[in-house]
Amino acid sequence: MPTYARTARFRREFRRLDPARQRAFLAMVERFVNSLARGQFDPTLRVKRVQGTRDVWEISWAPDGRATFSYGPEVRTGQAHVIWRRVGTHRVLEDP
Repeated sequence: MPTYARTARFRREFRRLDPARQRAFLAMVERFVNSLARGQFDPTLRVKRVQGTRDVWEISWAPDGRATFSYGPEVRTGQAHVIWRRVGTHRVLEDP
């Protein structure tokens, strides 16, 4: 099971989402975690590197729902450590 952290900015943005969008994000996280365990992302998540960055990734969780993340040092040996950076609309990609 991967470990994770959330930036303060992510926590603020998540709290601003309406409850339905929060649920949609959390449902995506379940698919994301399962994908990490399999070693291959579910194509419906549309995970890809954010243009112009080396270590920031974006993921889709709704038609206009995006989140950004990066990987940090392992907390548990052999398990990915995900740092959630931003969550919201496509606008989060302007400053990932």
